[in-house]
Amino acid sequence: MMPTEWQPEHKLFPHQVGFTCPPFDYDAAPSDFLRMCPETVGVHGWMLHVPDYVHGLDQRKANFGMIEDFVHCMSRNGVDVCGQVGSNWVHASGLGVDGIRAHCEALSDKYQTRFHMAGYAMVEALRALGVEKVALNAAYHWPAWWQGTVGFLKEAGFDVLWAGNFADQGWFPDQEAVNAERWVFEGDLAAKSFAYVAEQAPDADAYLINGMCNFRSGPDGLPQRPLHLARELEAMLGKPVVGHDIALYWRIFKDLSLAPVTPQGRLLESLRCTK
Repeated sequence: MMPTEWQPEHKLFPHQVGFTCPPFDYDAAPSDFLRMCPETVGVHGWMLHVPDYVHGLDQRKANFGMIEDFVHCMSRNGVDVCGQVGSNWVHASGLGVDGIRAHCEALSDKYQTRFHMAGYAMVEALRALGVEKVALNAAYHWPAWWQGTVGFLKEAGFDVLWAGNFADQGWFPDQEAVNAERWVFEGDLAAKSFAYVAEQAPDADAYLINGMCNFRSGPDGLPQRPLHLARELEAMLGKPVVGHDIALYWRIFKDLSLAPVTPQGRLLESLRCTK
């Protein structure tokens, strides 16, 4: 029989990371994270599978247990840290902020593999930055989604000065038009939408963006997530910009005691000072 535990000398990479994402989402997290890592890091992805999935919050709650299956499998394959992509799972669970923290800790202890959820990583990141007042660029998220995020942030103790999605901001006539873009938007919308949010909440300590939004801001219109745009947006706004992708990567790097090898926004750059 194969051994149930991996010894360091048997691992393919000294630092191994696993990501999971919602059903039917081809997720950029494994690629984005790996591209800013030292060569000692390896990344593996697992797409959850729910045959009738339509991105409902009720479906997230009903399939919440699949996350444990992911952590269990990754732990059996020598993964050091697991990251759950998808910001809505924390508030859809109904566990609350303390409940999610306890859940992440319990899975980490049970499988001896660190586990983090994007929605809670945002809370940890904002606390590390000393942030109190925030404004949320809710991007493509429809109201039940982003309102759940606002509630989770408020429960965690943050003052949410303003929140609204691309329809609320006036870039699209309604939510159906936003949904039709399938979460990939024109490149200039990133700067335009953050400028709008900053106008609504000039006193915010940091500006946030919900979920895993993509903008055609890369070479030849390649879709890019907030991770790629944080430095540019922070230069424009003069304040930290934190997305759920950025927060999750930051939390994983902390567990690995590593930092990105490429220039990043304020949150990820802070890791260089703590190495």
